[in-house]
Amino acid sequence: MTQETFWIAAAVLILFAMAFVLYPVLFHRPKSRIETDLRNQNLLAYKSRLRELEVEHEAGILDQQSYEQLKDELAGSMLDDVPENARPEKRIPGRRSATAVALLALLLLPPSAYFAYQEWGSMGQVEQYLTMQEMNASGADQVARMSELADQLRERLEENPENIDGWAMLAQTYMRVERYQEAAAAYQRLAELVKDDPASSAVAYGLSAQALFFKTEGEITPRVQQAIDNALALDATEVNSLGLLGIHAFSQQNYRKAIEYWETITEAAPNHPQIASIRGGIAEAYGRLGETPPSQAVEQAQATSAGVDLRVSIDDAFKEQVPADTTLFIFARPAGATGGAPVAVTRLTAGALPVNVRLDDNYAMSPEATISAVDEVVVVARLSRSGSISAQPGDWQGQVTADVVAPDAAGQPVELIINQQLTN
Repeated sequence: MTQETFWIAAAVLILFAMAFVLYPVLFHRPKSRIETDLRNQNLLAYKSRLRELEVEHEAGILDQQSYEQLKDELAGSMLDDVPENARPEKRIPGRRSATAVALLALLLLPPSAYFAYQEWGSMGQVEQYLTMQEMNASGADQVARMSELADQLRERLEENPENIDGWAMLAQTYMRVERYQEAAAAYQRLAELVKDDPASSAVAYGLSAQALFFKTEGEITPRVQQAIDNALALDATEVNSLGLLGIHAFSQQNYRKAIEYWETITEAAPNHPQIASIRGGIAEAYGRLGETPPSQAVEQAQATSAGVDLRVSIDDAFKEQVPADTTLFIFARPAGATGGAPVAVTRLTAGALPVNVRLDDNYAMSPEATISAVDEVVVVARLSRSGSISAQPGDWQGQVTADVVAPDAAGQPVELIINQQLTN
């Protein structure tokens, strides 16, 4: 909805409301007119009935005496309904002033409403909200449209820069359409708006660092480092910044440092949505060092339900094409299912490949849909360029069908190779 459309709709509603005010004033029917109409109707009825009596008398149906009696009764009834001394009612007092008031309201109400809304209204916020709603309704195949909507929202936010939710949505949308530079700037604005809440500001700086990290394809540039420093200065356990540092350290084969960063996350945020993936990364880093993870990490990584053991790798033909920070989704759906939520899902990065993963109930998206409740699954490993789990052209993926087995029945892991690039 544009501002012009809004005001057209408002004008129509105002005119509709004024119609209720003006109609009884302009089209009022005076009582005198109503009574005159009633007398005229009674007179017509009297004449019609008198004519009927004359016809019946001439036809011999009524004798002279009956005719005279009925005629007198009819005349008496007519006099009761229409008294001879009836006077027309005077003009309704105040009607002229009521008309003037109504017309004055019609002239003044629309401009008054307009100027009052300009002064105290919030059309900008309404338009921001509508734009945000349309962006939420956009599908994964509407990247161009989402990008256009994001630009519209940014224009609205420049007019009303205090909208925290608007900046958060703008940043998230720019991330989805891979406009990382703009996403980082939006997160920076968000961090400044919530500076009174250090924890929230730290998260915004961490997400800004993440956007810049994607922009540089996994390189810790001075700008990325500055955003990380800003986040950690406010919160030394900010998970997005620690996650980036861990990924970078892992890609540089500095596994000991990667373990340090990731273990800080597990201690500070044990309920983090990706905690299982982080622990998997820690276990993999220990494996690259040729070491056995500490007993606590082993216990946490042990399977507690039926599931699938996987060895996920990428085909040699694609290794050089995929940046180390590319998001890796590994998820399982019941074999034969045409849609619906996965029964298990985890998120890593391309830098962790090849990696061993066990999908069990620890990776369920909800208690009602678990991998242990099915016998066979189709497992998909997808490297997402946009960071979205929805498949998009240019993503790399592979899939395999596997049986769901109990922990003590697991043998060699099922090989899952990412060996195709999506075109549509």
